[in-house]
Amino acid sequence: MAKVDSTSAVNFIGIPSSVLIIGAGPAGLATAACLASKSIPFVILEREDCTASLWKKMTYDRLHLHLPKKYCELPLLQFPESYPKYPSRDQFIAYLDNYAKHFRISPMCNTTVVSAEFAAPLGLWVVTAEHGVGKVSCKFTAKTLVVATGENGEAVVPSFLGREDFAGKVIHGKEYRNGKKYRDEKVLVVGTGNTGMEIALDLANFGAQPTIVARSPIMLRQFHVMPRELFGVNISTFDVSMKLLKVFPLWFVDKCIVYSSWLTLGDTAKYDLIRPEEGPLAMKARTGQTPVLDVGTVAKIRNGDIKVMPGIDRLTENGAKFVNGMEQAFDVIIMATGYASTVSKWLKAGDGNMFGGDGFPKNPFPNGWKGENGIYAVGFGRKGLLGCAHDARRVAEDIAKDFT
Repeated sequence: MAKVDSTSAVNFIGIPSSVLIIGAGPAGLATAACLASKSIPFVILEREDCTASLWKKMTYDRLHLHLPKKYCELPLLQFPESYPKYPSRDQFIAYLDNYAKHFRISPMCNTTVVSAEFAAPLGLWVVTAEHGVGKVSCKFTAKTLVVATGENGEAVVPSFLGREDFAGKVIHGKEYRNGKKYRDEKVLVVGTGNTGMEIALDLANFGAQPTIVARSPIMLRQFHVMPRELFGVNISTFDVSMKLLKVFPLWFVDKCIVYSSWLTLGDTAKYDLIRPEEGPLAMKARTGQTPVLDVGTVAKIRNGDIKVMPGIDRLTENGAKFVNGMEQAFDVIIMATGYASTVSKWLKAGDGNMFGGDGFPKNPFPNGWKGENGIYAVGFGRKGLLGCAHDARRVAEDIAKDFT
């Protein structure tokens, strides 16, 4: 590989059978490991200065994997036996670092992809990127391109009427670490997914006064809230769902899980957490929306430590006015509003119309991993780490068929 200098663009010409992976998060690492196991050469481009940057730089301290560890392992390497059922953030990061070391994965960091396009006359993918602090322009060519930037490419921050009037601090959930500095402060958490619900719980545990709000008047109605463990014992809701699906149809499993959740959490509708009519597994399959796996937030809502409000009408100088006409003061607003894919910004042509305008493959999981002209996608199936592992295996197996 040619050396990058600071004065001119450099062409990186790969051997015809090389594989270029974009992204060094869990999806990229899983793909690289599967390729390495088949002795297929690859290069990984990573825009940040480390692997798994989302986990290392943009997650809160109390985070644990929401699913049992057996569903979160990457291919070919298990979690240490000493890890608990739900590994912590730091334990998962250590696992990923060891994973990269074990398979000798060394990404080219600080390299941001600007464009990727299939050059038909060459029969190769041409990727333009900016490298290093000086943003040196460089080009890469490869027969095979693996898009592993994942679902969480950039933070989504919705615009609210009156945003410029609010005198307090507004941050995205990626900036939140813990609630220590928010003690006694009134904090509005926007977003009722797993991140928003758990940040609210963390704030309450640190003595803050959190309020959860939906991004629209109906957002709360679009989420199923389910216990991570059924009946308050060590029985994973997800694990039960997977086992039941092997025997019963999805609609029946949905009814069983919703009923079990009701027995565990009670009637959440009285706290404005209204269940959709569509079952959680059916909704996940149709929309990709993950049910909220409760780890204590509902109990805090029940006892009044966390308040729930309907959608925001507008922000004010001191806080927010809600769609029900109520107005409250807040010191801080945390936008737990998720992330979006960035693929549509830099993937120019040649994928055979594989990706849609939202930066996701048009074919739903498990069929969205392969496009035309040697392009693949890993980690876009809205199936979490389990989906990354599935895609990585399929991609490596397919590439190996044509590897020469």
